[in-house]
Amino acid sequence: MAHAIAKYVRVSPRKARLLIEAIRGQYVPEAVAFLRFSPQRAARPILKVVQSAAANAVFLAERDGGTVDEDALKIVHAVVDEGPRLKRYRPRAMGRAYPIIKPTCHIRVEVQEVPRPQPVGRRARRGGGTTPTAPTTES
Repeated sequence: MAHAIAKYVRVSPRKARLLIEAIRGQYVPEAVAFLRFSPQRAARPILKVVQSAAANAVFLAERDGGTVDEDALKIVHAVVDEGPRLKRYRPRAMGRAYPIIKPTCHIRVEVQEVPRPQPVGRRARRGGGTTPTAPTTES
């Protein structure tokens, strides 16, 4: 099992968790394709962490003298933790100051090689499973 961590990412943890929940349990190629075309700003740092975890898995397998199928890597654990908040202040009317809170998060992704399940034959057709026949005319 290989993992990768990105710390102090300037994305709200709540927004990053939405994408993490969407890719948790998926195989790495599907998760990368999903994140690459996601319009959310959190998709880019999460994509980097997923790719880094996959690269770490390949590296660890080669270091130990084995091989790993990159298409069989599955995201088995993905979590977003809250990081420290940056606190800034904005000047307001009559000498007041309003706080601006800039959240950060820590992203952790673990991947493991899990063989893909093989399909078990033809899937049954919907609607009875019989082949359509030409209509007959009866007198």
